[in-house]
Amino acid sequence: MITGLRLLAGTVVLRPYVFVFLAVYLVAAVGRLGWRRTAAFTAIAWAVAYAAEWSSTHTGFPFGRYVYLDTTRDRELWLGGVPFFDSLSFSFLCYLGWALAVLLYAPLVIGPGEFRIADTPEVRGSRRVLLTGAFFTMMLDWVIDPLTLRGDRWFLGRLYYYPGGGIHFGVPLSNYAGWYLVAAVTIGLFQALDRRVAWPRPGAPRLRWAGLLEPLLYLGILGFNLALTFWIGERLLGLLGCMLYAPVVVLFVARLLRP
Repeated sequence: MITGLRLLAGTVVLRPYVFVFLAVYLVAAVGRLGWRRTAAFTAIAWAVAYAAEWSSTHTGFPFGRYVYLDTTRDRELWLGGVPFFDSLSFSFLCYLGWALAVLLYAPLVIGPGEFRIADTPEVRGSRRVLLTGAFFTMMLDWVIDPLTLRGDRWFLGRLYYYPGGGIHFGVPLSNYAGWYLVAAVTIGLFQALDRRVAWPRPGAPRLRWAGLLEPLLYLGILGFNLALTFWIGERLLGLLGCMLYAPVVVLFVARLLRP
C-alpha cells in the first residue's frame, strides 16, 4: 500500500498540469451536475479509456497499435501496462467535449455579469450532443497526440511510440477514430445512466459566469498544447492546429453573440 501511495504521489509530481486540469474540471462539473453525477461520469470515462488503452497496446484496437515505454514505471502509477494519468485524463477531455456540445445546442442565460447554460435533460441526453461532443473531444487529440509523441523534447518525456508510424505527424488516423469511439461510448453511457437514475438536483451555480468554466478550460488545454507545440519548434504542426480550430472558434463566437 505504501508503494502504491508513493507511485500515486509520483504521478502527481511528474504530471502536475494534468491534475490542475482535473481539479478545474471537478469544480466545473460538480457545480453543474452535482458530485454524484460527476463521480459517475469520471468513473465511466476512466473505465472506457483504460479498456481502450489496454486493448490498443495488446491488439491495436481501437487506437491502433502503440507501445508504452516503461521508463517511469518505478516513479508513477501504472495499471496493467498503462500509465494511470493517461486514462484519467479522458475524464475531463470527454466531459469538455460533451459540455461544449451542450453549449452549442442549449438555451443560454446571458445578462449583465451573468452567463449560464440552461440545459435540459432532452438537450444533454440527445444524440446530436453525443455525436458533436465526441467530435469536440477528438479534435483536442489532433493537437495533443502529435505533441505527446514528441514528449522527449519537452517535460513529458518519451512515453510511447507507434511501431508503424502514422500519416499525421507520426500518428495513425486510427488513433483519432479510436478517440471518437471512446468519447462517444463514454458520453452515450453517461446519457443512458442520466436518463435512468433519479439524481439529487444540484444547487444553482454560485458563480454567475459558471457557464464559461468549461469552454475556458477547453481553450486552456488547447492553448497549453499549442504553446508547447510552437515552443519545441513544430511550427507547421502548431499552425495546422490553429487552422483546424479557427472555424470552431468562429462557430462559438457566433453562438455567444446570437444566443
